[in-house]
Amino acid sequence: MRRVGYDGSGGSTMTVKRVPTPAGDLAWLVTDYDQVKSLLADRRLGRSHPDPANAPRFTDSAILGKPNQGTMEEEYEAHAWMRRSLAPSFSARHMESMRPRVRQLVDGLLDELVKQDQPANFHEAVAFPLPVLVICELLGVPFEDRARFREWSEAASLINDEQKSLAGLGQLFAYMGQLVERRKAEPGDDVISRLIESSSAGQEEKIAQLSAGLLFAGHETTVAAIDRGVMLLSLNPGQWDSLRKDPSGISDAVEEILRLPAPTKAQVNEAGLPRYALADLDVDGVHIPAGDLVMLGIEQANHDEERFPEPAVFARRESNPHLTFGFGPRFCVGAPLARVELTEVFLALTTRFDTFELAVGIDELSPREDQLVGGVMDLPVRWKVRAETGRQLLT
Repeated sequence: MRRVGYDGSGGSTMTVKRVPTPAGDLAWLVTDYDQVKSLLADRRLGRSHPDPANAPRFTDSAILGKPNQGTMEEEYEAHAWMRRSLAPSFSARHMESMRPRVRQLVDGLLDELVKQDQPANFHEAVAFPLPVLVICELLGVPFEDRARFREWSEAASLINDEQKSLAGLGQLFAYMGQLVERRKAEPGDDVISRLIESSSAGQEEKIAQLSAGLLFAGHETTVAAIDRGVMLLSLNPGQWDSLRKDPSGISDAVEEILRLPAPTKAQVNEAGLPRYALADLDVDGVHIPAGDLVMLGIEQANHDEERFPEPAVFARRESNPHLTFGFGPRFCVGAPLARVELTEVFLALTTRFDTFELAVGIDELSPREDQLVGGVMDLPVRWKVRAETGRQLLT
């Protein structure tokens, strides 16, 4: 019997089907948890294409919108170089060593937040600056340049304006290229300097492109996740009360925040992580020819009822093997850092405040529907400061 996936409205859908992409081209959408997990690690899927100019488009964004240039072998080599180069800087051990600094940054941002009149914009006060501060320190990017690369990142992430997206990505690449040259002359204790030191001459452009990708992914996705967590806990006060009484459940709550989509979405989208078939393959009885676009439905897989009972419910789960960070050789290199940041944010919120909630209804928020990563424009919140924090109990 063919298994079914979740369609976001309580119904079921075939696990492999032909659907239009956000750009309007056709692709195969895979939604079953086991199939998505298997395909995430399948070397027959990748980002390259034998005829990039005529390949199906995912979006009109310069990021993930079209296939990469180059052959399958070149893609594997580039990916292996990236993983090898970043492994020391992004290891779980190294990210754990950054926890005290992340905690310090969170506390400082919340100190400033509580000085503001209520309601205050949590998105601008905490959710955006925290990941930016962390990734800037990690990479060696000046924090004072954040307004510039924020503008370029948002332009690059546009899914419906190819020219603006290309221009934003180009400016981001150019900025990182200049920074690489500065780090060559004046190295520091940062990822870019270490990449330069460990690479052979002539790889500056490669390092700049990798660094631009890290800067983009290192803040955009985590900003959206922090905002999403505040929304979910505000809509689930029982979970908030449970965490406030027993902060040991924070890690489980973070995994659930990572699994669930933003509550601003009406339903799980009929889209997914774009990959191109590098060879003919059969998925759940469906033949997919080489060159076709395949969308791996991460959100749909994370709602698979067989893997996650009552998938739409925010709950403390004994097992939460979500696929938000991927699986296999392409598992997100920044996952340990994101988990540290999210854990510290929600630990601080639940130990520092008696109440912390949205100041408006979900339907009053403005989703960033034109952005690849999604998220919201603003997040008005209100709070009641706890008389005594429970943080000392956890240190």
